[in-house]
Amino acid sequence: MQGIAPALMEKPLIDPFGRQVSYIRVSVTDRCDFRCVYCMSEDMTFLPKRDLLTLEELDRLCSAFVARGTRKIRITGGEPLVRRNIMTLFASLSRHLDSGALEEITVTTNGSQLARFAKDLYAHGVRRINVSLDTLDPDRFRAITRWGDLTTVLKGIDAAQDAGLAIKINAVALKNFNEDEFASMIRWAHGRGMDMTFIEVMPLGEIESARVDQYLPLSQVRAQLLDQFTLQDSDYQTGGPARYVTVKETGGRLGFITPLTHNFCESCNRVRLTCTGTLYMCLGQEDAADLRAPLRASESNDLLYEAIDRAILRKPKGHDFIIDRVTRQPAVGRHMSVTGG
Repeated sequence: MQGIAPALMEKPLIDPFGRQVSYIRVSVTDRCDFRCVYCMSEDMTFLPKRDLLTLEELDRLCSAFVARGTRKIRITGGEPLVRRNIMTLFASLSRHLDSGALEEITVTTNGSQLARFAKDLYAHGVRRINVSLDTLDPDRFRAITRWGDLTTVLKGIDAAQDAGLAIKINAVALKNFNEDEFASMIRWAHGRGMDMTFIEVMPLGEIESARVDQYLPLSQVRAQLLDQFTLQDSDYQTGGPARYVTVKETGGRLGFITPLTHNFCESCNRVRLTCTGTLYMCLGQEDAADLRAPLRASESNDLLYEAIDRAILRKPKGHDFIIDRVTRQPAVGRHMSVTGG
């Protein structure tokens, strides 16, 4: 592979528990054009733009991980597509797809900018995206996102499918909010050839609501779905934390991401990089490594590789997520928008 020393390619990133880190989620901005009630406070304070890595620096960091065995990159935010000139990063990273060093580049988005960027994403090698969508009711959508418009998101999904992108719909399961829509959302997504995944709410960052009042165990959701659907076990995997079944009645795939009711840490192959160059080895732990300093200290990547190696050796066995009436504080203080979904 051009530009990457063979010795580095032979030295994959292995954490203390024998798991190879081959998947990096990169938050290119902490900003978002929505204010989802389980993710952000309504009155958020975002990072000064001067604190963000440039797109060129993000490319260099991603490429360093590719050199050490990363096979999948997911671009996240905030909302990644609101970052100015973001398509230049996709265009640059696509060279690793062309060389075969990288298997895929994917995106998690709220869908608000898809009508504008879907064709460009496909042109730069993206073939699969996740769209976060918790309800198909326009009033509920406005309530959950505070600022969002459902029609805009649905038009974005149309544009993405027209461009040839495969779509997975991600819905956070929220007690007393969207649980009556789950069956209809499955039928809608599968009817359009899209996968569907439900996610348990995670205790990240201070928000106005108590998460114990939002938390809906997916074990309960799955049991309720059995009243309407036949869920067949599946060995399908994407490299992420979801466990999949096939819905016999629709023929579509349905995933469950269960950080609380069924810890998914035993097979974790992921780390998360923020737009400031901070590397989080676990979504549910505060421990982090600064990669910006070694990145900027030298034009060589030697210091950067050393910092990455030291960080991976601190990757924990698992997170400490708890949601109950006693544990009122979030597991970590940062919001989901900081490290990405």
